[in-house]
Amino acid sequence: MFSHVMIGANDLVAMVTFYDAVLTTLGLARNPVQPLDCPAGVIWQRRGQRWPQFALRRPFDGRPATVGNGVQISFAAASREEVVAAWQTAIAYAGSDEGTPSIRQQYSEDFFAAYCRDPEGNKLCFVHAQNLP
Repeated sequence: MFSHVMIGANDLVAMVTFYDAVLTTLGLARNPVQPLDCPAGVIWQRRGQRWPQFALRRPFDGRPATVGNGVQISFAAASREEVVAAWQTAIAYAGSDEGTPSIRQQYSEDFFAAYCRDPEGNKLCFVHAQNLP
């Protein structure tokens, strides 16, 4: 559906530390070839797959990165256990709680999700449901 999602970061080192820890729980790995200051950003992807990608970098325009009101980045998890692990890791690495892991009946009977914000305030969702990629 999409090729990549990119967000801006002010403290690139802290944000890379956060996403390295959290995304590992979901089977994503950081591209080890690209340095932190690479124009393409720091990129995570599933091992052996080029797309889709999640990327992080300082904003191109040089202004501070800000969160988007109403913006949420949702990561598919292979199991409910992965949802819990990702959420717990996010909280342990300076994320803030926006909704503990549970079934969200309002979306569907199998929509198991958890919500948090990263250290710079970007809203994240970790979700497991049938037929997610």
